[in-house]
Amino acid sequence: MKEDYPILQEAIRLVDEGISVTMPADGKSMLPFIVGGKESVIMEKAVKVRRGDVVLAWVDDHRYVIHRILAITDDHVILMGDGNLASREHCLISDIKARVTHVVDNQGHKRFLYTWWRMIGAKCWYLLLPIRRYLLAIYRRI
Repeated sequence: MKEDYPILQEAIRLVDEGISVTMPADGKSMLPFIVGGKESVIMEKAVKVRRGDVVLAWVDDHRYVIHRILAITDDHVILMGDGNLASREHCLISDIKARVTHVVDNQGHKRFLYTWWRMIGAKCWYLLLPIRRYLLAIYRRI
């Protein structure tokens, strides 16, 4: 239930009011672009989303995730974490609660996610899906 996430609900309320919200990232599902436990994300209101955007969404009617949009058809959205190997999530456009715009590391350095070279990197990373398991294993050992 959405009520089980009071902090996220408050963050979503603030984002809906036009306030940017910074929250710590958790988990490994967005590696290597967002490192859970070491970085935070800055979220803003998702006015218009498109393929390639990283968003906070209520997926499969049971949990929130911060993942990248793979496809949008009509009002249906397919998402996948950059660090995932196969699993995809599904939601409606109305279930997208925020768009992640920046990543902030432990030293306070802020990186914009949508520079042309980061977007090309994300597209290349998606194309490497067949060997992503091996690349992530190497990345985690570095």
